[in-house]
Amino acid sequence: MDLHSVMCVSDLVRSLEWYEVFFGRKADELIGEEYLWQVGENAYVVIDARDVRSARVGGSMVTFGVSGPELSGALARFLEHGVAHGPVETYSNGVQHVEVLDPDGNSLSLAALP
Repeated sequence: MDLHSVMCVSDLVRSLEWYEVFFGRKADELIGEEYLWQVGENAYVVIDARDVRSARVGGSMVTFGVSGPELSGALARFLEHGVAHGPVETYSNGVQHVEVLDPDGNSLSLAALP
């Protein structure tokens, strides 16, 4: 099974810059007007700013499972580029979780197992 999680955005230029910081790289692929970042073997996050998506802007939520070093690296990258995020929470089972909102309010969370 493949997964394409679409993040509907209002401003493509602004969102491209933001998602490049979030993922630490440029999009892996461009299909039509959609930019794709591969986040797993058959899993992609897509940003789409077409008018047909305007009613869904800001309503997406996705959580990425990452390692501890990946979480630390992402937080350092966010700080370096001025990307705000919520507090890093540590759950009773040791999982660390942080929510990051894109410029439109779409929620991208990072969760690291202990």
